[in-house]
Amino acid sequence: MSEFIEIRVEQGIGHIILNRPSKLNALSRDLVAELREALLGLENNQAVKVIILSGNGKSFCAGGDIDSMNKLKNQAEAAEWVEFVSGLTRQILELNKYVIAAIHGYAAGAGFSLALACDFIVAEREAKFALSFANIGLIPDLGLIKLLSERISPPLVKEWISTGKTITAEEALSYQMINRLAEGDVVQEAETFAEFIVNGPSVANKYVKYLVNTAPSLHHETALMQENTIQAILLQTEDHKEGVSAFFEKRKASFIGS
Repeated sequence: MSEFIEIRVEQGIGHIILNRPSKLNALSRDLVAELREALLGLENNQAVKVIILSGNGKSFCAGGDIDSMNKLKNQAEAAEWVEFVSGLTRQILELNKYVIAAIHGYAAGAGFSLALACDFIVAEREAKFALSFANIGLIPDLGLIKLLSERISPPLVKEWISTGKTITAEEALSYQMINRLAEGDVVQEAETFAEFIVNGPSVANKYVKYLVNTAPSLHHETALMQENTIQAILLQTEDHKEGVSAFFEKRKASFIGS
């Protein structure tokens, strides 16, 4: 049984809730291990079409656990810790299902990185994203520099990181860093946002995530070849046949994920 993670599955949505509220869900080794296991479990659960990641207590995630980092005795231990935690980013990016981050309170430091690794972000209007690394003499980790640079200009990334900027949810929306602001309960808003995924073609969505995430590193011809290969696969799926039937019958498609 998980100590720092809560999991539930409802109507095609897999919920993962960070549950270390006394530490503002800071990423300790145990929490990270449980989170990675939960992501793997929901990835393999055929009933789950999309994952919503949220946090209990006052904030989504306050970043890396300072107590854990203070216990690192040498560079080898530090390197092992950073690689272990950054595996979260790699896992979310490579997951074959969409992940929505539902942000309330603060997404600070590595918590901001975790949010950016997700495919979509829904945030409370009062939520804040804090680049607090410079305040403790560090650079962003868990892939934040690249993930943020894919959303805003490099000069702003450098300024924000080096000044330890805190970004409001409204600012984040204006920079197209997040998808939606929630006026009420952020998890409920994320569930509403997730409807197009739950009701959509999950096989096609899996490939969309892969193609978009890998597109920046590909030559145009390579990207075209990948699209062609995947489209040939999708043209033979039951979801495609159902979509075509629904089109001609003037009804909403009922996709089954195959």
